[in-house]
Amino acid sequence: MRPTRRTTRSAPRAWLAAAAVALAGPVTVGAQGAVIAVLPFENSGSYGQDREAFEALAAGLPEILATTLAKHPGIRVPDRGRIATAAADQHLGAGRRVDAGMAAAIAKAVGARYAIAGSFADFYGKFRINARVVDAETGQILKVVSNDDPKLQDRAQLAPILQLVAERIVTAAGLPSFPEAVAAQRRALPTDALLAFSRGALLEARGNRAQAAEAYQQALTAAPD
Repeated sequence: MRPTRRTTRSAPRAWLAAAAVALAGPVTVGAQGAVIAVLPFENSGSYGQDREAFEALAAGLPEILATTLAKHPGIRVPDRGRIATAAADQHLGAGRRVDAGMAAAIAKAVGARYAIAGSFADFYGKFRINARVVDAETGQILKVVSNDDPKLQDRAQLAPILQLVAERIVTAAGLPSFPEAVAAQRRALPTDALLAFSRGALLEARGNRAQAAEAYQQALTAAPD
């Protein structure tokens, strides 16, 4: 019986490690990479799903956007734990809007040059992301980027939406475009995988590692590559 119990307890850690490899992949860093901190996302008004689905998106979207940006050879992203600690030091609680000053303070605390303060709205499947690119040195908003194209506002297009937002963040930071092979790979991720990953991120944040592992496994099933 003992070996069986040990195997059961170790399974969530194995799935979490597998999910990190499959969905995030190795971070490629240029010698002088710009450091960009993606901060917690705010739900600015969503309808059509239960509240937990939107809470999952709030947890998962910054993670997915950060790993998307990390695929750019000229970008580094800080560790999520450091960002969470810096956010707590700024008394950033659930539901509180991240203004430019707070975003700059958090970015400075983690050694980032830019901060991304994001929000999303899902109105019965019509999906919109707004991301404010904040200069950590000046505390000014450089640009607000969004999926403002009416043809790219369906929740089923979540991966290309996130890739578009990432590309516009890169442009706002004055960096060269993503390599096309990387951009194409990120655009091809199924929405089911991203939503399952988001549920896993929420469950893991709540300390429920067993159910988080199940959600991550669903993400891997939807996106085995």
